[in-house]
Amino acid sequence: MQNFDNLIAGEWRAGASYSPNVNPSNLADVLGQYTQGDAAHVDAAVAAATAAFPAWATGSIQARSDALDKIGNEILARKEELGTLLAREEGKTKAEGIGEATRAGQIFKFFAGECLRLSGEVLPSVRPNIGVEITREPVGVVGLITPWNFPIAIPAWKIAPALAFGNCVVLKPADLVPGSAWALSEIISRSGIPAGVFNLVMGRGSVIGEALVQHPGIHAISFTGSVGVGRNIAIQCVTNHKKVQLEMGGKNPQVILDDADLAQAVELSVQSAFYSTGQRCTASSRLIVTEGIYPKFIEAMKARMAKIKVGDALAQGTDVGPVSSRSQLDQDMEYIAIGKGEGATLAAGGERLKLETDGYYMSPALFSESAAAMRINKEEIFGPVASVIRVKNYEEALATANDTEFGLSAGIATTSLKYATHFKRHSQAGMVMVNLPTAGVDYHVPFGGRKGSSYGPREQGKYAQEFFTTVKTAYTLA
Repeated sequence: MQNFDNLIAGEWRAGASYSPNVNPSNLADVLGQYTQGDAAHVDAAVAAATAAFPAWATGSIQARSDALDKIGNEILARKEELGTLLAREEGKTKAEGIGEATRAGQIFKFFAGECLRLSGEVLPSVRPNIGVEITREPVGVVGLITPWNFPIAIPAWKIAPALAFGNCVVLKPADLVPGSAWALSEIISRSGIPAGVFNLVMGRGSVIGEALVQHPGIHAISFTGSVGVGRNIAIQCVTNHKKVQLEMGGKNPQVILDDADLAQAVELSVQSAFYSTGQRCTASSRLIVTEGIYPKFIEAMKARMAKIKVGDALAQGTDVGPVSSRSQLDQDMEYIAIGKGEGATLAAGGERLKLETDGYYMSPALFSESAAAMRINKEEIFGPVASVIRVKNYEEALATANDTEFGLSAGIATTSLKYATHFKRHSQAGMVMVNLPTAGVDYHVPFGGRKGSSYGPREQGKYAQEFFTTVKTAYTLA
C-alpha cells in the first residue's frame, strides 16, 4: 500500500499518521494511505510560501505563464488516468471524472494566458503635472480549502488564478478525497514553479483548516464547503483582517412552465438533480412545475428515472455512481424519511441498493406533492433527491424559486421569450440557465451566487483577479 505525503517547500513530508482513501463503489478497494498533517505542517508550509513570495510576486510573468501552461498540458494528456482516479475515490462516473480532469487542464491553460493579460489604468490627476497609475498586485500567501465533490476542478480553479497573479499557495484538500489533489500537486511540483510557491497540506479540516484560517502569515482564505463552516471562517477572517472568499450551499430551483418542451424539461431536470449523484452545489433539488404540465411531468420523470443505471463508477454504462461516503448516504436516507414524514409522496426511488460490490449505493429519489415550506425544500440535502412543487403560474413559480436563503443557480424550462427574459432578470441567483441544466458552467466565466450561497468576489474567468489581487494607486509628479 503506497503512502502519499504532504508537499512543503518542494519536499514530500510525512505526517504522524496516515488515513486510507476508500473507493465508495467498492469498500474493499483502498487507493492508498494519505498523510494526516498537523499545525506544524501548516507553519512550515506558510513559512515556505512567505519566503518564496517576494521573488514569485515580482518575477517574470512569462515564467508564470509557461509553468501554468505546462501543468494544463500534462493534466490534459493524462485526463483519462486522472479521471479514473477521481471516479475511483469520489464516486462520480468515469466519464464525469474525465470531464472534470479535462476542465482542470483547461483552467490552468486559461490562467496561463491571464498571466499576460493583467491590466491597469493611467489617469490624469485633478491637480496639474501629476500622473496617476492604478495597478494590481498579488495579495500574498493564500490558503485554499477545497471540498470533496469536485476534487480536481475546484482545487484547479483556486490554484491557477492564485499562482497566475503572483500569490503563493497552501492547499488543504478535502480529507475524504485527497488522491486527485495529491496527483495535481505532484504535477505542479514538476512544472518549474520554485519550491515554496505551492504547498499541499492534507489532513482534517478541524486541524489543518483551522490552522490556516488562524495563521498570521496567511493573507487570504478561499473556501468551498458547508454553510456552517463557511460562516465561521468568515467571522475569523474578518476579525483577523484576512481577505475571504466563500462558496457554500445551494437549494437551486428548476422551473418548468406549461409551455415547456416536456422531453427537454425532463432531461435537463434529471441531469440537474441526479447526475454526479446529485452531489453538486449547482444541482436542482427543487423542481417547480406549473399545474398544467404537472401530471405529465411527474409521469415522464418516473419513466425517465426508471432508465437510470446506478452502479460502479468505473463500470461501462453507469449513469449514477455511489454516494461519496457512509455519512452522506445516511444523510440522504434521513431526508427520504423526513420527506415522507412531512407528507410528500415518494414517487420514485429513494432505496438503498445492494449491488455486486459493497458500496454506498442508492436509487435517485423523486418526491411529488411536496410543499415549499417542507424541510426537503428548504435544506440542502446534497444527494440524488429532488422534490416537485406544484404552482399555479409563472408568477408563483418565480416567487417560490426565490423563496430560499440560497442563491447560487436557477433554471427555467420554457418556450416563451417573455418569461425567459423576465426570469433572467428577476431570479435571485448568481447563475441562471434557460432550457439548460442548472449544473454545468464554463471555465472562463464567473462562478458564484447570492445570499447565503456565496460571499466575496466571484471565482473563475477574469473575475478571479478581484480576489487574488489588491489594487494600488500611485502618484508621480512630472
